[in-house]
Amino acid sequence: MYRYLGNRSFLRLLFIVNLLGAVYGYIWYMPQLKITEPRFWIFVPDSPTAILFFVFVLMAWLAKKHWPLMEALAFVCLVKYGLWAVGMNIAYMMNLGFLDMMSLMLLTSHGLMAIQGLVYAPFYRIKFGHFAMAAIWVLHNDVIDYLFGQMPIYGGLDQYITAIGYWTFWLTIFVLWTVYEKTLKKNAFKLEFPHEA
Repeated sequence: MYRYLGNRSFLRLLFIVNLLGAVYGYIWYMPQLKITEPRFWIFVPDSPTAILFFVFVLMAWLAKKHWPLMEALAFVCLVKYGLWAVGMNIAYMMNLGFLDMMSLMLLTSHGLMAIQGLVYAPFYRIKFGHFAMAAIWVLHNDVIDYLFGQMPIYGGLDQYITAIGYWTFWLTIFVLWTVYEKTLKKNAFKLEFPHEA
């Protein structure tokens, strides 16, 4: 599997898919951004920004380089917001009482986001400083979302904002622990790209 993940043709395809996904994600957030104070704009579109971080990682890899800070941000954010959106879309459909096609699409695409972040873990070259900056980013984002009311809008779930904020905090802690285990812990599994043409 890792031989295919490191294949440059596959990385190019992944770059295009993720770039398009990020663009679509920012468009999806436009209605919320229109009613958001500009000072919060950077913190609202969580998933497209996570994907954009990974786009920068792929750009670096295709140039046969590593960008450890972007790798840390991408890994943390892809897994955190991928799993968060899966949970939120399941909760949204349970609240609706029926299957919603848009929610199923978002559930699938965000699930793949989280998987993407995890399967590339052996290729990341993250050091503790990069990890700490990514941790500050997501924890600060949680503060903005739940203390300043900037959580992505999911119709009907506002009434559960306290519970969502609580579980989101523990999801963040779980993701940070996972990233530490996969990249920083002694004897973490590491792979080099073959960098074939």
